[in-house]
Amino acid sequence: MDGSSIRRRLASDLLHGLETRGVKLACAESLTGGLLADALVRIPGASAVFLGSAVTYDIRAKASILGVDRALLEREGAVHPEVARQMAAYTARLYDQPQYEGRVIGLSTTGVAGPGPDGDKPAGLAYVAVAVPDTMASVASDRLTSVNVDRARMVGEGNAALKDMGDGWHAVAYELRLDGPREQVREGVVTHVLRIVTQLTLPVVE
Repeated sequence: MDGSSIRRRLASDLLHGLETRGVKLACAESLTGGLLADALVRIPGASAVFLGSAVTYDIRAKASILGVDRALLEREGAVHPEVARQMAAYTARLYDQPQYEGRVIGLSTTGVAGPGPDGDKPAGLAYVAVAVPDTMASVASDRLTSVNVDRARMVGEGNAALKDMGDGWHAVAYELRLDGPREQVREGVVTHVLRIVTQLTLPVVE
């Protein structure tokens, strides 16, 4: 199965699983530049779950649109796990509506696609984050250590890695170290974040 087929299957399983639970999904993308949203909207019926994606490619847009802490961005740059956590949590908040009752999962991607490094951050380094509503935090917390995705390393130890972001969401970040040309890195990030959110939020089918 090629990469696009894998992403389609992952996106389909995720959307259908969340739909049965009445959970919505929103994204904040940087290096993937809309590829994550594209993977989701290729699935018929995606609108029942997927709310939208904020492509905040510019570092200043992460602050002005999503509300990521400006001091953090100035100090650490855009490629940082806490930036990914804030992007995920704030996009969930941005797309939430009263009728959703806070049942929105936020996803985020930020990193260096290449071909060269960004300062001291090498090409292929990325951070992705998943923000879950407080109502799903205990389930996600129980699954943190069992998430098994190649080349993905959870940032933080144990349950403390699922950080309370306030206003109804908890978020966890993962570091990715991917190889290959620019487009392969970007597509790889999409595949990885789909695998991670699926393992955090959907029950295991034996």
